[in-house]
Amino acid sequence: MNMIQGQVKADVDHCIAQYPEGKQKSAVMPALTVLQNANAGFLTQDLMDELADYLDITPIEVYEVATFYSMYEHQPVGKHKICVCTNISCMLRGSDDVVDHLKKRLGVSDFGEITPDGKFSIKEVECLGACVGAPMFHIGDEYHEHLTADKIDAILAALE
Repeated sequence: MNMIQGQVKADVDHCIAQYPEGKQKSAVMPALTVLQNANAGFLTQDLMDELADYLDITPIEVYEVATFYSMYEHQPVGKHKICVCTNISCMLRGSDDVVDHLKKRLGVSDFGEITPDGKFSIKEVECLGACVGAPMFHIGDEYHEHLTADKIDAILAALE
């Protein structure tokens, strides 16, 4: 498999160019994001191995990063991955209700499950740094705070 070609290669090369000569290892995080986005939102071992080869580093150096950070997925996800904060501030302000409402509204029974139409999946995440807006979740690059059932329904309807 050769995923690092065409626009993906150009994007990975752009990531590498942000760092000094000989420090291409520093581009592993943004390059993983490029590959994940180009592969329907998740990474495979083959993709990580290919990136390691492309960056001229060992595969374990890529795996260490890809398995440590929660933004990298190793299984398929929905087109819209909903990352729900369940840490203390959000929990105290109703994140359990948010999760319950999402599961019911989307017809899924647990985190990591994808809706039958492939549009949504829910992921439990640690603090997203928006405690003042608890409860909250993010979808893509957008944070949604002070969530209620009505607000969640409106957000999901706009994405459907």
